[in-house]
Amino acid sequence: MAQDSTDTKETIGALDDYVLLGRSGLRVSPLCLGTATFGEKFGLGSNFEESKKVFDYYYEKGGNFFDTANAYNFGESEEFLGKYVADKRSHVVIATKYTENASALIPNPRYNPNAGGNHRKCLAENLDESLKRLGTGYIDIMYVHVWEFRTPIEEVMRSLDDVVRSGKVLYVALSDAPAWVLSRANTMAELRGWSQFIGLQTRYNILNRSLECDIQTACAELDVGIVPWGCIAEGFLTGKYTRESVANLKTSDNMSSQRFNSVKRSAANEQNWKILDEITAIAAETKRSPAQVALNWISQKPGITSPLIGARTKAQLVDNLGALEFKLTPEQMARLDDISVPKEIPFPYSVYSNLEKYVGKGIQIPAKYKPIFMMGAQEKF
Repeated sequence: MAQDSTDTKETIGALDDYVLLGRSGLRVSPLCLGTATFGEKFGLGSNFEESKKVFDYYYEKGGNFFDTANAYNFGESEEFLGKYVADKRSHVVIATKYTENASALIPNPRYNPNAGGNHRKCLAENLDESLKRLGTGYIDIMYVHVWEFRTPIEEVMRSLDDVVRSGKVLYVALSDAPAWVLSRANTMAELRGWSQFIGLQTRYNILNRSLECDIQTACAELDVGIVPWGCIAEGFLTGKYTRESVANLKTSDNMSSQRFNSVKRSAANEQNWKILDEITAIAAETKRSPAQVALNWISQKPGITSPLIGARTKAQLVDNLGALEFKLTPEQMARLDDISVPKEIPFPYSVYSNLEKYVGKGIQIPAKYKPIFMMGAQEKF
């Protein structure tokens, strides 16, 4: 593949080039700071002082979008964040989540089945606990953390609308759910005058592009902003791992080992190493780090509002924020798209580009649906 060494001064922007999240007027930074690393109870984060350095640098650069959850570090993440924003509350957007059951994560003499889930009781109790830990009177965005397939959609949406009407929550969003859940939930909410999901968190990176089928098109149709997580594949896309070093990683079921488990899964696919090689080559051309290239690629993909980044140290954050300081050329984007296109595109998306001559010849495709046709045309056989 020919190298593109074009010296371009074009950038994606800066942390204070705020964007709207979905169908709302809420202004957020183009990179969201994840705070799962605030706290040490999971065994993979940082203490109060080190986490504050990360918070301070992001905030001083104009960042205003912070993501946490009720269960992150067993509440320590929310506690740290609450102290950091105590005198800055109106300047920041805080997103937290409910659904995960903390009583199932730690040894406990009595398991509480209602401490987790998407249902009304779980929402009410966990919202109040999050407000206490964060030391605030309201949450900007409340996420359903993961769809658990047990609570009726109408209960979830009515419960969320109630907490919005109470003033304790300003907006609601969804995380880690199928496209049909988002579509049915927002359609129901629209028809009944309830609060709709304005954002969706889901796993997305250049190694896993499944989002680009059902989820991306559902978000485009419903005007829902996408906040992807796992953008650098738990560190695999930083280029710091080799085949030899991955083989020596110790994995287990412990929370602190989950990152290594993920890295091993990425490393087991030979195509992922070829993708990493292409990222590394483009990083050399642009004089950027592999992580910055991976984040820059995601930031330019259709429907992406604010990729979620996480950092245990200020140095890691500085590197991640550098992803906004340049812009991959169309040729470089095409190279990354080509090397990472999924081997199989799920039906019916795989046939749309071929059927165009029968159903849409000479007729313009709406811009929000073009990614589907482009992906189908790229499928490898």
